[in-house]
Amino acid sequence: MVCLGNICRSPLAEGILQQKANDLKLGWVVHSAGTNGIHVGERPHHLSQKVAKLNGVDISAQIAQQFTKQHIAQYDKIYVMATDVMLDVKRIAGNEFNSNKIDYFLNELTANTNVDVPDPWYGEEDGYVEVFEIIHDTCHAIIKNNT
Repeated sequence: MVCLGNICRSPLAEGILQQKANDLKLGWVVHSAGTNGIHVGERPHHLSQKVAKLNGVDISAQIAQQFTKQHIAQYDKIYVMATDVMLDVKRIAGNEFNSNKIDYFLNELTANTNVDVPDPWYGEEDGYVEVFEIIHDTCHAIIKNNT
């Protein structure tokens, strides 16, 4: 799961999908990263943590990390949260970019539409609630489409 700073959208996606996979005993390992590196070492945004916790998902132990080219070889699937993130991932990946492995997160709900997950960073709590719901529904689709 990749977004810009790895403190809002991708930590929610990591936490929700990992919990769903654990509940179903799928043995999946889910991680997240950000492309800009500004928040490396930080915990998820307090509103991401709050909304997740209100929905029974604890993301408080996550630590932001920067997306690197090595992640492409390390993971089976990489989901990006938005077009700007996809452009960053392509730049970082260089000749390692693999379109069979890297896709827009919301394409799991609506194939090949390349729609962005809204970034709640500049908004209020209701934006985080909306993003949680979008990510939750998409994680459900990921489980359904891949099991």
